[in-house]
Amino acid sequence: MAVRSWRIPWRLVALASLTLLPLLWSGCYPDHPQSSFGVAGPLARDQRNLFLFIFWMAAFVFVVVEGALVFAVFRFRRRPGQMALPKQTHGNTPLEVTWTILPALVLVVIAVPTITTIFAQAEPPAGDRLEVRVVAHQWWWEFQYPQLGVTTANELHVPINRPATLLLNSDDVIHSFWVPKLTGKTDVIPTRNNTMWFEAEEEGTYYGQCAELCGLAHAQMKFQVIAQSQADFDLWVAGQKAPPAVATALAFNLKGCSVCHTVSGPDAEGLQEARMDAFRAWVAAGGQGPGRFPGPNLTHFASRDTFAAGLLVRSDENLRRWLRDPEAVKPGNRMKELATAYHGTSSQALTEQDIDDLVAYLQGLK
Repeated sequence: MAVRSWRIPWRLVALASLTLLPLLWSGCYPDHPQSSFGVAGPLARDQRNLFLFIFWMAAFVFVVVEGALVFAVFRFRRRPGQMALPKQTHGNTPLEVTWTILPALVLVVIAVPTITTIFAQAEPPAGDRLEVRVVAHQWWWEFQYPQLGVTTANELHVPINRPATLLLNSDDVIHSFWVPKLTGKTDVIPTRNNTMWFEAEEEGTYYGQCAELCGLAHAQMKFQVIAQSQADFDLWVAGQKAPPAVATALAFNLKGCSVCHTVSGPDAEGLQEARMDAFRAWVAAGGQGPGRFPGPNLTHFASRDTFAAGLLVRSDENLRRWLRDPEAVKPGNRMKELATAYHGTSSQALTEQDIDDLVAYLQGLK
C-alpha cells in the first residue's frame, strides 16, 4: 500500500507566528495600567516572581514532553514501503517508575516556593499600618479610614512605604478587589469580612478593577490607588477633614441628591441610617424603590481626578453628560431609578439650569 507524504506549509507557519507573537507579547507589557508584570510593591513583586518561576518550570516540562513526542513521531514514523508493524512493547518498569517520580519532583519544586510565599504574605509587617475599610457597591467603591475619620469613594489614598490593611465587605453581591501592580485579587463577599494588605513603594496612580462578575456595570467598576509621600498624604487627610469650600446647592437638596450622597463631611453611620430609614418609610407608604441605596460620598468631590467609579475624568462637560443621562454613560447605575422612587414620578428631571448649578456646586467642593 502506498504511503502518502505531506509537507508542512512553512510559509503559513511563519506568517501565523509573526501575527500571533506580537499579540501574545502585548499581554505581558509591563507598563500597561493593569499589567501585573510592572510591579510597584513587595506583594506584587513576590507574586510576579512566583508566577515567572512556575511559568519557566512549566515551559521546561512542555519542551521536554513535546520534544520527546516530536522525536518519536519523526524517528518511528512509517517509511515508504514498510509493511510490517514495529516491535510491540508491553510494560517497562524502569520507565514507568521514572515518569512517575519526575513529575512528583517537579510538583514538589513548585509547591515549596508557592507555600512559603502564601505564608509570607498572610500577615503585614509589624509596625505602623494604615487601616482602611472597603465597602463594595454595585458599581462603585467606598473607602473608609476609621483611624482618621475620613470617607471617600473610588480613589484610595495611601502613603508609600507604609502597609495598608484592608477590611473588605460588600453591600450587595460578590465583588473582587484587585490592583494588579500592588497586589493580587481578594473576594469581597456580603455578610463576610475578608482581609488583605499591600504596600506601595513608588508614588503614582495605580488602577484597580472589580475582578468578579457582579452585574451589568461590572466592567465599569473601577477605582484608583493614589500612592503619596507621607507628607502629601497628611495634607490630603487634613483637606478631607475640613468642611467643604461651598455651601450646599439648593438643587442638590430639592432634587433628592442628599438622600443618597453625603456632602457635609465624612459619613456618620447614624446620619446615613436615618436617611435610609426615612426613604424606606417613604417607599413603604406607596413609592417604589430598593431598600438600601447609599451613594458615593461627594465631600471634596473636586479633589478627585475621576468620577463614576473611575469611568470619567472630572470635567464640566463630563459632569453635564452624567447628570443629563447617567444610564447612557454607565448602563446599570441606579440614579434615574432612585430619583423616580424619591419623587414618585420621572417628571422631576433636571433642567439645564439645575445641571449648571450642580456642576458649579460639585466643581467647588474642594
